[in-house]
Amino acid sequence: MTEPASPPAEKIPLLTSQANIWFSCARSDGRPHLTPVWFVWHAGKIYIGIDPMSVKSRALQRNPQAALALEDGSHPLICEGLAQIIEPPYEAELLTAFMQKYEWDMTSEKQFHQVVEVTPVKWLSW
Repeated sequence: MTEPASPPAEKIPLLTSQANIWFSCARSDGRPHLTPVWFVWHAGKIYIGIDPMSVKSRALQRNPQAALALEDGSHPLICEGLAQIIEPPYEAELLTAFMQKYEWDMTSEKQFHQVVEVTPVKWLSW
């Protein structure tokens, strides 16, 4: 497996401070599915929690291609990557990252308890 692509160094603080990121994947008929989600930047990858019954979950099981973008359209940061659903138990550091950022305990989450790991392949910014 190749190493994840690195974002521009000056944009890394945004990945740790921004609350939401737009997540896009492809529905079964090829139409895009775009939603804002909570996320953490951890160990060079992006992690989100999703509902295992969601369009995102079904889409990623068919096609791992994903795109993500921070909310600022004036100074965008866009990530193209490969997403995969990871199984528990989750790394303690990852759980801590979600807890610190959102005061969200993923181990007791009832709906958004499926974790997606996105390995960045390409970054775009201007």
